[in-house]
Amino acid sequence: MNKRALIRKFDKQAAMYERNSRQRSLGVWRQRLLQDVEGHVLEVAVGAGANFPFYDKDRVHITAVDFSPEMLRRAGQLASELGIAAIFHEHDIESLELPERSFDALVSTLSLCGYKDPAAALNKMNRWVKPGGRIYLLEHGLSANRLLRSAQHVVNPLARRISGCHYNRDMMRLVENSPLALIKSERHWNGIIHLIWAQAT
Repeated sequence: MNKRALIRKFDKQAAMYERNSRQRSLGVWRQRLLQDVEGHVLEVAVGAGANFPFYDKDRVHITAVDFSPEMLRRAGQLASELGIAAIFHEHDIESLELPERSFDALVSTLSLCGYKDPAAALNKMNRWVKPGGRIYLLEHGLSANRLLRSAQHVVNPLARRISGCHYNRDMMRLVENSPLALIKSERHWNGIIHLIWAQAT
């Protein structure tokens, strides 16, 4: 799926993403991951702002990036409703350039599945955050269950065509092979959901 088609798909799905982001299980995981985020925070692939309810608005200033203008519009509305200080940029993360070591923290949730080169995206994330700054990831990847893992490999080509998303990426291996320093991680829902706390180096 080419990038323009993917952007159109996300524009059309923005309302659905906003509704899905309020699901209880995802909300619990987002809250657990983001409870201590503070400072000047870069959120990449911000979507419709699903993480915004879980920030302490008095402790963060958000720079939010997404390639979907409709997602950004909805995220802007939500930030305004919640009183969160945020600025928004419409841009594709994979071609985005930002000054290095500019942010205190970085948040990325459910985005590494979509990048053509997730390793390069992680390298960028590391460069954008100050050394020692925190990087918070919530991702879905290969299950710890052998049968589910096999099913993910089988359905991945179709999932990629329909949603632009890879179902069978080994998220922990990607992070472990990146410049990020892993602090801790958790796996949920048969090991498919990954919560990852890391540090820029």
